[in-house]
Amino acid sequence: MPSETTAVTTPENGTPTPIVGYVLKMYPRFSETFIVSEILAREAAGEQIVIFSLRPPTDARFHPELARVQAPVIHVGRASSPRRLWETWGETMARPALAAGMAEHLDELVAAGVDDAEQAVAVARLAREHGVTHLHAHFASMATTVARLAGLVSGLPYSFTAHAKDIFHQDVDPEDLRRKLAGAHHAITISDYNLRHLRSRFGTADTARLHLVRNGLELERFPYHRRDLHSAAGSAGEGPVRLLGVGRLVEKKGFDQLIDAVATLREDGHDVSVEIIGDGPLRADLEARIQQRGVTEHVHLLGPRTQEEVRAHLTEAHLFVAPFVIAGDGNADGLPTVLLEAMASGIPCVAASVTAVGEVVIDGETGWLVPAGDTHALTAAIAGALDPATDIARRTDAARALVEANYDSRLQAAALRELAEAPIGRTAR
Repeated sequence: MPSETTAVTTPENGTPTPIVGYVLKMYPRFSETFIVSEILAREAAGEQIVIFSLRPPTDARFHPELARVQAPVIHVGRASSPRRLWETWGETMARPALAAGMAEHLDELVAAGVDDAEQAVAVARLAREHGVTHLHAHFASMATTVARLAGLVSGLPYSFTAHAKDIFHQDVDPEDLRRKLAGAHHAITISDYNLRHLRSRFGTADTARLHLVRNGLELERFPYHRRDLHSAAGSAGEGPVRLLGVGRLVEKKGFDQLIDAVATLREDGHDVSVEIIGDGPLRADLEARIQQRGVTEHVHLLGPRTQEEVRAHLTEAHLFVAPFVIAGDGNADGLPTVLLEAMASGIPCVAASVTAVGEVVIDGETGWLVPAGDTHALTAAIAGALDPATDIARRTDAARALVEANYDSRLQAAALRELAEAPIGRTAR
């Protein structure tokens, strides 16, 4: 195994081959398909990647796309005893280059939580052993804490992608986020909304190296086909119009509103049903609501499904509904990947406006956008989509074009590589 000073080199020019070390809280994670798509796109573009997972995976099911990832996955453990903790520190202190980094930044390590400090030291050592030249974390919370500290110890630059909960949740420590933004080689966020929010919150100096790089899709996996919503379903003998919702069963997804909307639509004479894919802590509450609204035959909670199974539902359903809300703790979705997948696939979309959703679902152009938390508006938008006079194809054509222009994972991979290979963090444009 190479030592901490041994970087992989190219025989042609002797310079280190760039190797990006992904620092992730948990890998693989069933709900974070956007990270897998990003890694696949970077590997397809020729980049070498090593994955550091800070927690063991807990999901019972995995997406088949994981099998295509070439990067080695290193699970970074945590000490179960003080003795093991000191052994980890001792192993790293025995390496002069890393010992110097630990000594220089000992105050930061001591100030950090014991798990973060220990895993940062371990990641620093493992990164050097695997020839990593740049550390990149997803989410500005624990993973970036570890990547930043590992960067200080190892001397490697770090970057991170900020998404949503790591920005908007009430528990986010603003000084901690400021320190991460200011110290990163570069930072990334995934929407114009987030970019404006972070610049307004932290000022131009701390966000000078903050860039917009949107999440990407492998578009060839989501072929577009138009839906004839009005003739395919809802007509006599054709069965109900099938609505589809996808996401964790948590407050910010707003699925209680979708249940209410279906109940109202049926009371108004619309033959609709809905399938909701996902699992989460609100499952019992939603089941109770389904009972209370008398729609047990028309609202179905399907539980978690693989990405392939979600794709099949996107192909078969007639209308995608994303009734997002801002949760009581400030948590809100950024821009869920499944919404982009729906738009790419050609299923018409109704969504509520939180954070960046309005950047893709443009009311009257690429779908129907309603105010967050407004069940009446949500119900009216669905009814509007069911109206035979509505031009569905114009909206879905425009939605596909928008996704192709801005959310192609190949464009995302090229942008990430350019940022990582800049000699110093490039100033945001």
